[in-house]
Amino acid sequence: MNSSDDHRGRSEAPSLVYIYADESCLGNQFRSRANPGGAAGLIEQFRPGRGWARKDFARYEPDTTNNRMALRSGIVGLSALRRRSDVVFTSDSQYLVRGMKEWIHGWARRGWRRKGGEIENVELWRELADVARQHRVEWRWIRGHAGHAKNEYANMLAVRTATTGVGIEGLTPSGFDAWIQAKIDAGSLVDYLDVPPEEPFEPDPAPPAP
Repeated sequence: MNSSDDHRGRSEAPSLVYIYADESCLGNQFRSRANPGGAAGLIEQFRPGRGWARKDFARYEPDTTNNRMALRSGIVGLSALRRRSDVVFTSDSQYLVRGMKEWIHGWARRGWRRKGGEIENVELWRELADVARQHRVEWRWIRGHAGHAKNEYANMLAVRTATTGVGIEGLTPSGFDAWIQAKIDAGSLVDYLDVPPEEPFEPDPAPPAP
């Protein structure tokens, strides 16, 4: 995604990039077999007079966990941006959102350890910190399966990826418009309005150097 518009006047601030991400891991309850997972999401940017530009991403892993795929959704989503951007990153993973808003700063001060010892998935946390430092990011949590259209779409992408074993190489034109229209036609998500969120952008402190 390109966070600027070449036709925009110099005095106009670049519009926000919105990322809605979710993760899926199949068979988490089993310890004796591989648990395939998907990390996926929607990246979008609204340009006045031109409307939404939307892309999808999805990453498959053959044996993983929900927490690892939540982190992977942040790494893949933010890595897809081609230049420094102001980003609102929305996820229903408290592990991801609280980690990036709260926990990661204390871990770095303690030499990438937590008070109780080693950090789970520390290599992914450090990779995500490195990617996120390239942007200004506000991490927003949303309750999953609560009727938020873009969270539901990201969940569909993640489950499909985990189930089929097929991810997306880079970014692909989004299927969100057709998906939401099908939902509305079926009587679901009928209150959806395709407008930018009204909440002001409040970026979180930059993550520490990995």
